[in-house]
Amino acid sequence: MKVIKRTILIILVLTIIGILFRGWFYRHLVTYKSIGYRQNYLIKNDKLIDCIEINVKDKTDLDVKEVIKVGLIITSQQLSFTTTKTEQDPNKLICSKAANCVGYASFFTTTCNYLLKKYNLNHNWTSKLQIGQLYFLGINIHKYFNSPFFKDHDFVTIENKTTGEIIAVDPTLSDYFYIDFVTFSK
Repeated sequence: MKVIKRTILIILVLTIIGILFRGWFYRHLVTYKSIGYRQNYLIKNDKLIDCIEINVKDKTDLDVKEVIKVGLIITSQQLSFTTTKTEQDPNKLICSKAANCVGYASFFTTTCNYLLKKYNLNHNWTSKLQIGQLYFLGINIHKYFNSPFFKDHDFVTIENKTTGEIIAVDPTLSDYFYIDFVTFSK
């Protein structure tokens, strides 16, 4: 009985540590590598603009990390994940609400670029929609899947045009696992 209690306690402690440090573990185990870009969209839908403005109405000055966090919140609020083929254009996603990783990344990129411009950060920072592949401990995991759905994974980089600093974000991962930043390797 003592061994069972000790085993359960160890499993509980390890589970809590895993949950609390999931971002750290993920960033150290999984690396995102870009294999190309997708087009960025401009906002043309007033409903999308209103959605963004409502979420930042009381905010005066945001830095780039706050822009990213607000962009992730808006994306998470507006979209739900689906494995079916969906729209990629954020101007249409604001109405359909269902997206896969391409739609999530597209919606976040457009939102982020809008906010960067709104807070006059667009002269130094830009958000880019990346087509990527994930590497677990240096091994490309996409080669283990036969489905075309898993041939790549879209994510976003926010790059400082002056310093070259790159912040990588996976909006789909953020929505479901609350992991905001990821490891990016060129």
